[in-house]
Amino acid sequence: MKTDSQLHQDVSAALRWEPSIQAAGIGVEVKDGVVTLAGEVSSYAEKLHAEHAAQRVSGVNALAVELKVKLSGRGQRTDADIARSVETGLEWSTAVPVGAIKVMVEAGWVTLTGNVDWQFQKNAATDAVRYLLGVTGVSDQIAIKPKVSMSAVKGDIEAALKRSASADAREIAVEIRGAEVTLTGRVHSWAERETALTAAWGTPGVLSVLDRMNVSD
Repeated sequence: MKTDSQLHQDVSAALRWEPSIQAAGIGVEVKDGVVTLAGEVSSYAEKLHAEHAAQRVSGVNALAVELKVKLSGRGQRTDADIARSVETGLEWSTAVPVGAIKVMVEAGWVTLTGNVDWQFQKNAATDAVRYLLGVTGVSDQIAIKPKVSMSAVKGDIEAALKRSASADAREIAVEIRGAEVTLTGRVHSWAERETALTAAWGTPGVLSVLDRMNVSD
């Protein structure tokens, strides 16, 4: 385990090594293994890069970020301008459903709300926003539609097995807890197993799939 002094040296070096960060404006403090970054950065993107640089350092298990975003003259924009840029960025992202995300901007801080079917869509929405000029922070309040229909999952698996000329899904049991799907029972080949898993993942609203199926003739 690294000492506080070693962590301080390693985190400071990681910040200096990252070209997208002005390390001189960032102070590093380590106490009892907890790393704190404080100071000012010129953009939200720089703040994120500093966080990621510190997190990549071996031995950093807890990180407190007290960095303030102080925009330069070029980076300062009105909330209306930022909101228009955010909407354009979301429209240009092929992964974000049209009209699914609502945008609010206050003092450069962007809040995203709405509902999507998939985690990758939620990630794509925040990725489209966080590096825009003038943004000082992002609150991701986008929800993934939580309700998953058991009949829908079962039906998707049955249809997928039928399309692939495999056995039917009568021997596969589907259990749903929130957005987590657990598949148990028996399949007759690894191909059937993969088909069932792919079908379960392909159902809108599913966040995780647990495979507890057995392969037997």
